[in-house]
Amino acid sequence: MAYNPGYGQPGYGGPPPGEQLEMGHGPYPSIGTGGGISPQVHQWFRAVDKDQSGFITSNELKIALVNAQGQSFSDTACNLMIGMFDKDRSGTINLDEFDKLYTYINQWLAVFKTYDVDQSGHIDEQELSKALSQMGFRFTPDFINFLSKRSDPRDGKISVDQFIVLCVQIQRFTEAFRVRDTQQNGTVTIGFEDFLNIALSCSI
Repeated sequence: MAYNPGYGQPGYGGPPPGEQLEMGHGPYPSIGTGGGISPQVHQWFRAVDKDQSGFITSNELKIALVNAQGQSFSDTACNLMIGMFDKDRSGTINLDEFDKLYTYINQWLAVFKTYDVDQSGHIDEQELSKALSQMGFRFTPDFINFLSKRSDPRDGKISVDQFIVLCVQIQRFTEAFRVRDTQQNGTVTIGFEDFLNIALSCSI
């Protein structure tokens, strides 16, 4: 499930622009096109849709998702995932969109368990370093430490929802960077407004 490091430039790796990152071919689960909706997904949708409106909000999703520490997924993670699948920008997702989200979350759980080698329910700094390295990124120990402390300032332990947010944000910034890295040498020259555009577009 690792990137091919042959693609790598200083700091980042992964497939060339335009190549889909899919489960089994890279670290990032694919949003996918969906298919027939299983009875289990119907059941989960009805359970999560507390007001029975036929749509799921970020708050309803937050109530339904709990990490290994028994805590609800963060607002950031839930807003991120709703936003990724909310095609009509209504702020909610319907059953078809939830089906894709359900698959996506389960794929992320599988990725997380791969790197949570001690099955502690969280990823520590060493496990994060290994995960990002296998994803094709060559980050310094200091930057890995920064990422860990950014997710959990107290002890650097990263829960599954924090891991999803971190990886999706890195993916988004990497894609934006790669587009501007015309020489493919790992450096870019960027104007201030373009920098702000990237930062505001890629951040939650």
